[in-house]
Amino acid sequence: MAEAGADWLHVDVMDGHFVPNLTIGPDVVRAIRPVTDRPFDVHLMVSPVDPWISRFVEAGADVLTVHVEAGPHLHRSLEAVRAAGVQAGVTLNPGTSIETVRPVLHMVDLVLVMSVNPGFGGQSFLPEAIGRVAALRDMAGDRPVRIEVDGGISAETVGALAAAGADTFVAGSALFRGGPSAYRENIRVLRAAAEAAAG
Repeated sequence: MAEAGADWLHVDVMDGHFVPNLTIGPDVVRAIRPVTDRPFDVHLMVSPVDPWISRFVEAGADVLTVHVEAGPHLHRSLEAVRAAGVQAGVTLNPGTSIETVRPVLHMVDLVLVMSVNPGFGGQSFLPEAIGRVAALRDMAGDRPVRIEVDGGISAETVGALAAAGADTFVAGSALFRGGPSAYRENIRVLRAAAEAAAG
């Protein structure tokens, strides 16, 4: 993906408990870390989350994103991420109020808006995410906070999200369509649509 033009590599970590799927752990992140110098954006879809923070940082994460819904002490979890020396992100499921991040917005580098319910690829984009992005961008004000969106990202959805204030996009199906020979063009199309809409 780096060779095709991806800026970051998004790593979905699922525990089969917080979400109904099971994916990779710290050992896999550690194994792929030497392959690229692109930042690893590690999205922890696990609960409880705190025991995993240091393990993924040691494995090579550059950004660690934790879910509002993954535990009772979001502030404590974000403190642990920052203390580990990596960028901190907070994630919102579609059914979670954006107000839940207001008390911790000063602690994060990134807010990840889920535009599908987490756990599976290939889901349809939830259009209400556009309004949530706009409200979060307004809430962030002049803070240097990235607004990232994950789920159903395509050439058809990325423009409206960029216009609403999103600046970071996680693409799965739209990126992998057509196989490895198409990755560079798929990224170019997504980037062009986002940049045109953002102005």
